[in-house]
Amino acid sequence: MNGLDPVLHQPTKLTVLAFLSGCQEAEFSVVRDYCQVSDSVLSKTAASLEATGYLRARKGYVGKRPRTWLSATRGGRAALAAHLAALQQLAAAAEAAGSETGTESDRQES
Repeated sequence: MNGLDPVLHQPTKLTVLAFLSGCQEAEFSVVRDYCQVSDSVLSKTAASLEATGYLRARKGYVGKRPRTWLSATRGGRAALAAHLAALQQLAAAAEAAGSETGTESDRQES
């Protein structure tokens, strides 16, 4: 499992970071709705990703209403790219191994 990021192994963290990598910044509620999680799940996920340096949370107001905006950091974007590359390598290696095994068993059946 060389190259896989243990932080991004958790599906919600991976989804949040992948979503944020496609934009400069997103309001908390937009990320929550996209990921189909509760406020508390996104809050805990964002705090965890912020602690690793993968996400930045910015708080402010729209009128008198408090808002939180989330964004992926440069390090978060790099970690996501490396994790996805490792997943692709893992899938390619497994597919190649399966093809070799399938070809060998086909020969043995003949």
